[in-house]
Order: sequence, then C-alpha cells, then structure tokens
Amino acid sequence: MSDSSPLPPVRLHPEAELARDALSTPLLARAARLARWAGQDTRVDAGGGLVEEQLPAAAAHLGLTGDEAAAHASEAWRVAVDTGLVEIVDEEEGTVATGEDLALLSGSPQDVLGVWLTALETALADASVPDLDDLVDAMDDGGEVDFASLDWDPQAEQEFLDGVLGNLYLLTVSEDGPGDGPVPLPALAASMIVPSDMGEPTNDVLEQVSDAMMRLDDQFRVLEPVGIVEYQPVDEALMADADEEPAGVVDETDVSRYGMVRLTPLGLYGLRSRLLEAGIPAPAVGDLADKGADALLDGTSTFPPSSAQAETEQWLDRREPLAAVRELLTAARGSDSGAPLRRLRCQQALSLVGAVAEPALREVLDDAELGGLARVWLTERGFGDVPPPSQDMVFWLTVDTIAAQLAAEGNSEELQALVEGLAQQHGGFFAAAWRVDHPATADVLEAMGRLHPDKRVAKEARKAAFKARSQQGG
Repeated sequence: MSDSSPLPPVRLHPEAELARDALSTPLLARAARLARWAGQDTRVDAGGGLVEEQLPAAAAHLGLTGDEAAAHASEAWRVAVDTGLVEIVDEEEGTVATGEDLALLSGSPQDVLGVWLTALETALADASVPDLDDLVDAMDDGGEVDFASLDWDPQAEQEFLDGVLGNLYLLTVSEDGPGDGPVPLPALAASMIVPSDMGEPTNDVLEQVSDAMMRLDDQFRVLEPVGIVEYQPVDEALMADADEEPAGVVDETDVSRYGMVRLTPLGLYGLRSRLLEAGIPAPAVGDLADKGADALLDGTSTFPPSSAQAETEQWLDRREPLAAVRELLTAARGSDSGAPLRRLRCQQALSLVGAVAEPALREVLDDAELGGLARVWLTERGFGDVPPPSQDMVFWLTVDTIAAQLAAEGNSEELQALVEGLAQQHGGFFAAAWRVDHPATADVLEAMGRLHPDKRVAKEARKAAFKARSQQGG
C-alpha cells in the first residue's frame, strides 16, 4: 500500500456488534476460558508458556482433540498472558493468577475491543514466524535459532504481512473493489510481487507469486482464529507431487482452489486501528458527523460518491434540516481553489434535503456564488417564482461546475462529454467564457482545450484560456 493518495473511508459496524464478534472469536474465547480455568496448581515455564505436562488438561478443558490440540491450547494460553487475562505471580515458581484485564471482557465495547486488538498483535507476530519444525531444525546446540539457515528475516516478514493486509484493506474499502466479497489469494500475492507497470509476468515473477501464495496460505490459517479474516485455504491437491494421481476430478479453472480471503467487519476495524496507530490517515464514514459543514464539505472532497453520500446523510441526521442547509450554504462560499468542489458537495448534500430547505435557498438567490446553485435546486423541485439567471450567472456556474468536476474526477470521460456538449450547444461559448470573473476560468478553458477531440474547438478553448489568463494578470 505504497500509494500516497488518501484511503477511501471504511464503513465500520457498530462497536457493540464488533465487541460481540471479538468475544466469539476462537482465539480470544479460548484465552478467556483458560484464564478462568487457571488456578493455584497451574504452572508456566520461563517464557510464560503453559508447562508441557499441563497442556493436555488445558486442551481437554477447551474441548480440543487431535494432533493440533496441544498447540492450539498453548497458543490460547499465550494470548491470555499477552492480553493480561492471566498474570504471572512468581516467575521462579511459575505460578499464575487471574489477570485484572479479564474483567474488561465484561466491560464496555471499547474495553473488549482493546483486549482483542492486543490478541490480534500476538496472532500477527505468530503468523510471521516460520513453521515450528523449521525452527527446531535451525536450533544450534546452545538452543539459539540460526536465522541465516532459515532464510528468514523477521522484519522483512512482518513488513510483507503488513503490506498484504494493507492491500487487502484497500481492496475491501475501495469503491470498485470486491466489498464484502473474497479476494483470490493469487491476486493478493501478485499485488505484492508484480510491478504495476509490468505487462506479461516473467517465469521468475510467477514463481515468486507462487511462493508468496504458500506463505500467505500458512499465515491466513494462523490469523483466521483471531477473527480478522475468513479464509478458504489452498486446495491441498494443488500441492501434491506431479506423479501423484488426484483424488477426484480437478477443475483447473476454479480460482477458489487457490485460496480465497476476505476481511471480516472485525478485521476492518482492527486494520484501521493499526493504520491509525502507524500515523496513516484511515477515515471512516461517520467521522465528520459531529463536525461543522466546512469540515464535511472539505472532508468528503476525496470520498467516492457513495461514501460521500453516506457521510452526508449521517451529518444531516444529527441536525435540524433548515439550519443544516444554511450552514452548508455558508461553508460553500469562497474563491479558493477548493471552493468549486465544496459547492458541488453542497449541491449533492442539498439533493438529500426536502422542501424544508426552500427558505434557505431563496435567501441566496442574489448571491454571486450561490445564486445559480439555488436556482437549479428550486427549479428542479418545481418551485414557482424563481427568477431566471443572468447570462453572467449561467457562465459563472458553468465554469464553477467544470472546475469542481476537474477537482473531483480529473480528465474523466463524463467531463469530456460535458465539455463536448457545452461547445456544441453554445456556438459562442469560448468568446464569452474567457470574460467570466471566476478564479478558475483560465484553468477550466485550458482543460476544455485538452479534453475536446475536435482540434478546431480545442484551439478555440486554448486561445480563450490565454485571454482569460491575460485578463487575470497571469
């Protein structure tokens, strides 16, 4: 997630719902059960882990069976210690007691989520560690791990996992992403390996993607019990030796066989918390609901349309409608570079307000910056006695609208269609437009010259832009 552009806002579930999800995650639920199970006879080793002879009893208490039962019990115990659900009383004796933080699991949603976030950090650390068998093989006679023989760089591994989760977060919150749907593991691995400007990946790059997929398969298996992801693992038949016969019919085109992963609502909350902790702006819908109209209009300027509407709806829901409209109109004024986009966001916000807004719109009919906007709103809703706009107002509103679209979307196809339509409908548009007393007139005309496909019309636009800049003294 190296792009410096702002992240789209995430839509978080209510904290009470997220706290319930956190309490039901296998890892935290097991840790809490072990914290309540621990007693005077419970013993830990020098590292705080449950002593080996007590692991079977801990696994049985958790209802775990099979070859992995002891490992899962050990993992849950470590989370109980890391989150403060269990406290080590005497390191030499290895005695423990119930931790003060166990009570937090019966506290507020914020208390519960705070404990879960600590459990998440433990799970993320575990996911970055090589397989246990590999660690044992890499130990020397003194019990130290030979990291060189493992070909493992702890910091690089953590950065890789952080990058993958960052890309998964970005895909999930993006307007054109999968949303609540799963992401194929190959696509996620490729997002970390394949350069964005590479055409056909080389065999070497494809091999790196395959290796990354296998790493991620192990890591997501570790992370699923903490509730951050839902994960469908890689089909084990894909990892069988080429000489082995497949157990059944294999569909080579089924991408889900290569692993599918999706962030849960709890995972979105957790990753956003980590992004904020790292100093990365990660907005959420609702952040602006208690702020002023100026913060709303400026803050939603980079939001995708659906997120901007959701944010505005929450903002309006908390205010008396007519007062809110007046506040929006006041905030939309200005001659700075961000003002056109503020007015566009204001216009979009006003589309969510009913007839109650009429008095506020009539109050600004004579306003040079808001009069055109007000006329459009009143006319579209069928109100009578709306004075027609002057030609100067029509041209000013046109320039303001194009300036806002440029700021919001850049050189989009929609804007190109608007530019073509204007030039076609108004034969003398450029002859009049360069005289418009708007700070963005020259920039808008230059953009029209870039966007219009007809060379003659584009030349007219550029000439008009030159006149406008000369008039403005630029």
